[in-house]
Amino acid sequence: MKIAYSMVPNALGWVLVAATTRGICAVKLGDDPEQLLTKLQRRFPGTQISRDGQGLQSALQLLQNYLAGQDPPADLPLDEQGTPFQQRVWQELRRIPYGQTISYKELATRIGQPTAYRAVANACAQNPVAIFTPCHRVIRENGELGGYAGGVERKRLLLEKERGN
Repeated sequence: MKIAYSMVPNALGWVLVAATTRGICAVKLGDDPEQLLTKLQRRFPGTQISRDGQGLQSALQLLQNYLAGQDPPADLPLDEQGTPFQQRVWQELRRIPYGQTISYKELATRIGQPTAYRAVANACAQNPVAIFTPCHRVIRENGELGGYAGGVERKRLLLEKERGN
């Protein structure tokens, strides 16, 4: 398998977007570009990974549009590699409307496993394509933000941006 990636700075730090021939396989947010690349390499060990300066420009533009207040299109080609359970969780995440949040427990209920909220939280933590699969829209039942692979402060900023704050 071959993966192409690109990185750009933005209002939230750095964003890395990576894709296979089937679709976007990773979106990572962070403060350190080298750390983002290391995370990509750990996620896909033994894979040929190369920088792509042009091929991912449309995906990067969609992320910039998102940061400007637009929800990414729902029909983006994604290559999310995970277990069947993770796939169900990630699919349901994409059904959460822009600017809205639900609890981990509600998400578990939506996939037909109301007691599996901890497993749902873990699947959210393993989400490979942040923003396009909006795990940041899932919060704790008590209203606290919970965790986020890109950092809780970044999660708060994403939610504020979606709410127009």
